[in-house]
Amino acid sequence: MAAAHPQPDSGDTLGLLGRVEAGDAAAAGELLARHRPALVAFVGGRLDPAVRTRVDASDVAQEALAEMARRLPDFLERRPMPFHLWARKTAYERLLKIRRAHRADCRDVGREEGGLAPSAVALARSLAAPEPTASEAAEAREVADQVAAAVKGLAEADREILVLRHVDGLSHVEAGLLLGVDPAAARQRYGRALFRLQRALRESGVLEKCDE
Repeated sequence: MAAAHPQPDSGDTLGLLGRVEAGDAAAAGELLARHRPALVAFVGGRLDPAVRTRVDASDVAQEALAEMARRLPDFLERRPMPFHLWARKTAYERLLKIRRAHRADCRDVGREEGGLAPSAVALARSLAAPEPTASEAAEAREVADQVAAAVKGLAEADREILVLRHVDGLSHVEAGLLLGVDPAAARQRYGRALFRLQRALRESGVLEKCDE
């Protein structure tokens, strides 16, 4: 059964939030520094190869942290979600702006967009067959390539909801909070994305191969 509530913050994070509310000036810096490595990993997993040549995950995470520092008083007043999820949401919103700018640049110069981001590669691997034997290796590579092509062919929103569920392990509630939609909408978006991916895999014959 899906979780009805998002995963709460750790005790350390809650303690730092309490210190910030109490007026401890140093606590805000400690809080943001504590979440920086996770944000760098989150951002890095979502930068495709073409964007990665122009944008550094660490810089994007730092921009998100600066935005969080500015908006921290409002967060503490409203507490709309756990802090760890709010951090990822802030970074994700920054990523969307970068992706839009990159797509606009590609259109301006007639370039094609790059390959899959690491998180999408992880999604493709999670959907491919288990570790093959030596005799199955060639066919397994073909299946893996077809799965990766199907994942790449999805719309960005479809890939993201599948990554959030299958790679990041978020519940529908958590995915909805990050994407700014209610849990029912997140569940429906996931169902539609999974249907489109399965349809692409059937059309390429991958599902039949995996069932053999």
